Amino acid sequence: MMKSLIIIIFLFLVFPVDAFRPTLLLGNLIEKTCRQTPFYDLCIWSLKSNPESRDADVKKLAEIMVDSLKTKATETLDLIDELLQDGLALDPAMQKALTSCAERYNVIIKGDVPEIIEAIKTGNYKFAERGTNDAAVEANSCEMEFPDKSPLTDMNKLVHDVSVVAASIVKIII
Repeated sequence: MMKSLIIIIFLFLVFPVDAFRPTLLLGNLIEKTCRQTPFYDLCIWSLKSNPESRDADVKKLAEIMVDSLKTKATETLDLIDELLQDGLALDPAMQKALTSCAERYNVIIKGDVPEIIEAIKTGNYKFAERGTNDAAVEANSCEMEFPDKSPLTDMNKLVHDVSVVAASIVKIII
């Protein structure tokens, strides 16, 4: 009995309890996956902030990033709508740029994201990668619509970067 107790204590000293927790192993999957993207910190933050990532495989991590893309694009479109309703859009050039950006973000939300999700679910990963890259292009194109300083620079960059991270994760699956 005493010998068994000593062995158990020895095992806990040599192998900490945390070593047997699957979340640590999955945390390593998140870190390993995010190291293969150009925006490591954004990837880590996006995935670890979603509770579904704890027991996810790489395919599920890609789906989580696409969901993050949808959230960020929707937040950007909401901001565009607010700016269009405010006095900022009274300037014709600003109104034209914001209207064009609203169209681009609608393409991301209503076109790209559903197509990406379907492509991942059906195993058409090349198509999913193209869709995520298209979302990044749409965000960059929005930024270039403004003749002067864009009020959307930070949001456009975030949507672009989340799209690139999603594309990188999808590419891992291919």
